[in-house]
Amino acid sequence: MYAIIKNGGKQYKVEEGDIISFDKMSLEAKDSVEFKEVLAIHAGELKTGTPFIAGAVVTGEVINEMREKKVLIFKKRRRKDSKVKRGFRRSVTRVRITKIAA
Repeated sequence: MYAIIKNGGKQYKVEEGDIISFDKMSLEAKDSVEFKEVLAIHAGELKTGTPFIAGAVVTGEVINEMREKKVLIFKKRRRKDSKVKRGFRRSVTRVRITKIAA
């Protein structure tokens, strides 16, 4: 059984027991999180919403908040001998999916 949820303008495919990294949500560890914007659920057959499934909820437990590894952005222009190297670290909240309820 899996579900497709929407959070922060992005869509995620989740199953029970999965650990997913979402954009920072400012929550404490071991807090409970409910995602009510469920786009689809597959339990034997696929059920989709228009746009969301009424009454469907995906529940998760916050593991921690952290910053991911640095992502490097490198731009080079061939002719002018100019190079730019930048990077950033994304702040994320890691959530373990505990229950998918249709």
